[in-house]
Amino acid sequence: MQASTQPRIPFYRGLTGYHWLVLAVACLGWSFDTMDQWLYVFVKQHALRGLLPPEIADADVSRYVGLAQTALILGWATGGILFGMIGDMLGRTRTMILTIIMYAGFTGLSALSRTWQDFLILRFLTGLGVGGEFAAGAALVAETLPAHARSAALGIVQASSALGNVTAGLIHMAVYAMAPPETAWRWTLAVGALPMLLVVVIFLFIREPELWLAARKTARERVRAGKHSGQGISALFKEKEIRRNTLIGLSIAAIGVIGFWGISTWTPELLRSILAKNSPELAKGTVERWVGLAGIAQNLGAFLGALCFAPLAERFGRRAAFAVAFGGCLVVIPVTFTFTTSPTTALIFFAAMGFMLLYLLSGCAVYFPELFPTRLRATGAGFCYNAARYLSAPSPALFGQLSAMMGLQRAALSLSLIFVLGLLLLPLAPETRGKPLPE
Repeated sequence: MQASTQPRIPFYRGLTGYHWLVLAVACLGWSFDTMDQWLYVFVKQHALRGLLPPEIADADVSRYVGLAQTALILGWATGGILFGMIGDMLGRTRTMILTIIMYAGFTGLSALSRTWQDFLILRFLTGLGVGGEFAAGAALVAETLPAHARSAALGIVQASSALGNVTAGLIHMAVYAMAPPETAWRWTLAVGALPMLLVVVIFLFIREPELWLAARKTARERVRAGKHSGQGISALFKEKEIRRNTLIGLSIAAIGVIGFWGISTWTPELLRSILAKNSPELAKGTVERWVGLAGIAQNLGAFLGALCFAPLAERFGRRAAFAVAFGGCLVVIPVTFTFTTSPTTALIFFAAMGFMLLYLLSGCAVYFPELFPTRLRATGAGFCYNAARYLSAPSPALFGQLSAMMGLQRAALSLSLIFVLGLLLLPLAPETRGKPLPE
């Protein structure tokens, strides 16, 4: 690694009140998004157990949990692509409003599910909003804040996801302390509708970035002149450099999603299985309290990890920072699933795994807006971060199938090999450190 010799300006220098407002709104939009995701993560096993026929064995519930997560990821992928294009055509703020209403509204409606099929459909619809919100928020921040603050600000946005996850853990613990176990999962998901209140703030105070307005004007002039606007998914594959960047981003995102949704979101089931084996006398409320605490530890580690990518990427370059991410995940995830044997070790290892995975996903938030010109920024970022989910969508179902056959530990070891591909991919990735956003 070679450190940059350029003088570094503190990211906060020169930021106006409006810059901070945009950053705060983007952080809240993404943190509420991930809060709703983790409300589901905490209750998915209880929800499917309650919606499935009683004759289905508990060991087989994992298969249905895997299907639910696959439905979410497929919706996420579809929403990311669809709303990425909408974000470039309709605007960043309008797209954020639509996607927040979708992910919050359908999470709340999930509480009313009557069958496991209802639950899967609502998971897919929630995923549409989840996938679309990130691309719009990342593009809004990248195009509004000054260049010297861009990577740090995008890293902060990604780090805010961990705060949403921690909030979900606190909500989970509070609801299971007050509500009967058989209905607690419904109340937990119902809380997920509250982020719709953020829409009011965005509607009243956030305007479209000047860069987007200028790019939109240029696109309209091209259309009036009888030329192609240069927008849409097809434009990502017409020019050689943009096509390469698209494929690189798609591959990095797929590996990150498999690591997060294919492996790490099974930690509640891992801890429950350990407690059932080693401490069968524990009451269900006590077990869920430990699950919530371990989830909070995992996401506090994730918060720190998300904050660490940007400074390393600024000092040593994007490729070097991604190398640390892939290598770290390759080690930490197998260690976590192998050596977690108690609630205490869960707090330690879950935090370490959360650190590495959100460090990796934070890299996507920093890197993807730097790969595409303004006319394709939301489309490109949305496509990379979400089309990758089509490639990775089978991983939760595969993990559920493998865990039913060979146990959670061996399933995690098998899927962790995906990070080797990430290390092999990096020499092909363009280095964007110190370069302006493509116009």
